[in-house]
Amino acid sequence: MKKIYEGKTKDVFALDNGNVMLKFKDDCTGKDGVFDPGENSVGLTIEGIGKANLQTSVYYFEMLKKAGIKTHYVSADVENATMEVLPATVFGHGLEVICRLVATGSFIRRYGEYIENGTVLEGGYVECTFKNDEKGDPLVTGEGLAALGVMSPALFESMKEQTLKITRIVADDLKSIGLDLWDIKFEFGYNNGEVILIDEIASGNMRVYRGDSIVDPVELTKLILNR
Repeated sequence: MKKIYEGKTKDVFALDNGNVMLKFKDDCTGKDGVFDPGENSVGLTIEGIGKANLQTSVYYFEMLKKAGIKTHYVSADVENATMEVLPATVFGHGLEVICRLVATGSFIRRYGEYIENGTVLEGGYVECTFKNDEKGDPLVTGEGLAALGVMSPALFESMKEQTLKITRIVADDLKSIGLDLWDIKFEFGYNNGEVILIDEIASGNMRVYRGDSIVDPVELTKLILNR
């Protein structure tokens, strides 16, 4: 297999059948050894988190399939921490989409003078950032994406609508086991003329609370899968 991309938490390989294989790693985004899905660099390594993220992704991709939402997911080999996916073209040099249900993390660091940490964002708030470590993953609006030729307004609206729908599905599932989703990060790509969810839906890409305490990624995976 040919490695075509080395990411923070996954490596990407080209398969002979035209699909792509994702190899999940045990690295997590964070700072100073503390997990934070809002950070743009690897801050710690958690043994077993690669497989945990893969298992969680498979669980939610299957759930989305039943809900009629298209994704790039094809199959997975949990033992080897790999997932086969459909090829998709990323937007720009990579775009991350964050859906926030509660104000926290980098949102508070940016806008804390206007809103208190823990404030519910009714209906959900969607924002996008370019994947660019050197520039700190800069925010970009839908209008900005159109002006830069990265994505048309119609594709942006499709992506935003899917983001809110997927977030609600995940949040409702977590609520059923007594957990509260505060925010979650996605990636989308372009496949056969439409926007589809790519990458993963992993414990390491969401901030989840049980009461007043944040749930770490490994524990979160156990709670999701062992109910």
